[in-house]
Amino acid sequence: MLYIMKRTQLYLDEDLWQALHTKAAIEKTTVSDLVRTAARERYLEDSDKRREALMGIVGIWKDRTDLPDTETYVRNLRKGSRLKRLGIV
Repeated sequence: MLYIMKRTQLYLDEDLWQALHTKAAIEKTTVSDLVRTAARERYLEDSDKRREALMGIVGIWKDRTDLPDTETYVRNLRKGSRLKRLGIV
């Protein structure tokens, strides 16, 4: 996946800075890459998983015969007298 990069500046505590530099050296990568990966996992992966889960249930009830017709159900809900009582119709 191609990302358009934006530059930012972070202020890190000494212990976090040292831990990131040590981890980067061990993994033969950069601190920037570690931070991007961690941010992506923390803030984007959940939304991807959530989207995937939601797409997995799309249409799950389409073949059910025990449910009333959706249009009829909604129209019956709209037959109430609330709008009349409010003087809107």
